[in-house]
Amino acid sequence: MPYAVKELFATLQGEGAHTGRASVFCRFAGCNLWSGREEDRHKAACQFCDTDFIGTDGEGGGRFATAEDLAQALVTCWDQASSEPERRYVVFTGGEPLLQIDDALVAAVHEAGFEIAIESNGTIRAPEGIDWVCISPKPASTLVQRSGQELKLVFPQEALPPELFETWDFTHFWLQPMDGPDRIENTQKAVAYCLKNPRWRLSLQTHKLIGIP
Repeated sequence: MPYAVKELFATLQGEGAHTGRASVFCRFAGCNLWSGREEDRHKAACQFCDTDFIGTDGEGGGRFATAEDLAQALVTCWDQASSEPERRYVVFTGGEPLLQIDDALVAAVHEAGFEIAIESNGTIRAPEGIDWVCISPKPASTLVQRSGQELKLVFPQEALPPELFETWDFTHFWLQPMDGPDRIENTQKAVAYCLKNPRWRLSLQTHKLIGIP
C-alpha cells in the first residue's frame, strides 16, 4: 500500500522513557479523531491538538509507494544525522500512525535495522512486532489498544481521570501537562497528582523547552 507521510526528520525524542534518545520521527498524514482543519476543531475528540498532520508537504514528507521505499527514506534520514547504524530508532506518529502502519512496513523497517516505536491514540489495535507502544488516550473515543510500554495521558482532562487506566497493562504511566494558556497551572496540578499517586510520573515536552523539532 502507499504511505502518506507529512514529515520525516531526525531529532531527539522529547517525551517519556526515551527522552533524549536519537530518533527519526515519521509523522503520518491523517487522523481518525480530527480532520486537522481549524473549522472542524469543535468536532475533534482532542480539541487541544497542536499538530499539523494534513498533507505530505512537510520536511522529508511525501507519498511512498512501497514499504521498502519508506524504509529506505528512514535509513537515509538516520544516516545523514548519525554515525551509528546499529542504534537506528524510528518513532511513527501522526495524526494517527496506525491508520497506515501494516505488517509489510513493520517487516521492512525491521529489515532496515530499526527499532520501532509508535505514538497512537489507542483506537486501532497495533500490529504484531512493534517494539515500543505509547498510547495517549483521547476523550470521546473507543480505546482498543490497552497494553504496551507507555500510557501517556494529557492532564487534566475531566472526561479522562488517571484512575480509569491504572489497571491497564502498561509498564510506564505518564501525566503530560496540557499545553496552552494554562500550561503552568496544569503542570502544577500534574506535579501534585504524581506526588500523591507515585505510579504516575511527570512527562515534559522537553523538545519544546529546548527548541528542537
